[in-house]
Amino acid sequence: MATIALFGATGRTGRRVLHRALEAGHTVRVLVRDPARLGHEGDGLTVICGDVLDPAPVARAVSGADVVLSLFGQVKGSPRTLQTDGTRIIVEAMRAAGVRRIVTLSGGGLRAPQDRPRVADRVIRLLLRMLSGHVLADAEGHLAVLRASGLDWTVVRGPRLTEAPGRGSYRQGWVGVGTGTSISRDDLADFIITQVEDRSFVGRMPFLSS
Repeated sequence: MATIALFGATGRTGRRVLHRALEAGHTVRVLVRDPARLGHEGDGLTVICGDVLDPAPVARAVSGADVVLSLFGQVKGSPRTLQTDGTRIIVEAMRAAGVRRIVTLSGGGLRAPQDRPRVADRVIRLLLRMLSGHVLADAEGHLAVLRASGLDWTVVRGPRLTEAPGRGSYRQGWVGVGTGTSISRDDLADFIITQVEDRSFVGRMPFLSS
């Protein structure tokens, strides 16, 4: 079993990942601004109150971890470079603590070399850049931080995320290659948990869908 530092545990995907991590017997250290929103307690869980943009609590969360799961991202009212700056602070804490493995979450607008986007994929990305350009720019910024970090990183990407019950299966591919247009948050969380121990996607950005 691993010790996981989890960022974004109060989000809709983060909650599912936290539940699965504890259920699997992992020890989890979560950083949250409001512990009352967490909805979990008990053995195996350590709650650290703080903000991902504050280096001190980030360092406490990362200390003693085997792997970092960074699932936070842009929400209404977030700083425009939240993911980039937060990822930089996490990476610095990991280096200081000697932690090498980090898994983050992003969308299909973030491009990987293996992608073969179809016309619909290109249109969606164009609309994203036009309507929420700062979100895509922040995702790209966080990827640049990871690529320069020298750490064992993986960026898990997904298309439209749904609240539908998980199917217990998913497809792993690349944008435009062997994947669909949506995935349940349940199934996405299942895959993210596999990355605690799986190293086959180090330095890569797998795209998940139903």
